[in-house]
Amino acid sequence: MMITEKGQVTIPQPIREALGLRPATEVEFILEGDHAVLRKKEMVSMVAERLARYRGTATIGLSTDDILALTRP
Repeated sequence: MMITEKGQVTIPQPIREALGLRPATEVEFILEGDHAVLRKKEMVSMVAERLARYRGTATIGLSTDDILALTRP
């Protein structure tokens, strides 16, 4: 198996099937000593990463009560 100039490699079909890797599935590489492990990324860690990206970004200057008042009829 060869790595392309872009650093890409094809995951063999039997491995994709065994891990349930479908197009757009997120995976991660973990370094363990002198080798890397590929694994399907856990949903919990994906959600945590996405939430962390947005933490502290709501800077419109409204309190929670103000926002709730705007969303209620």
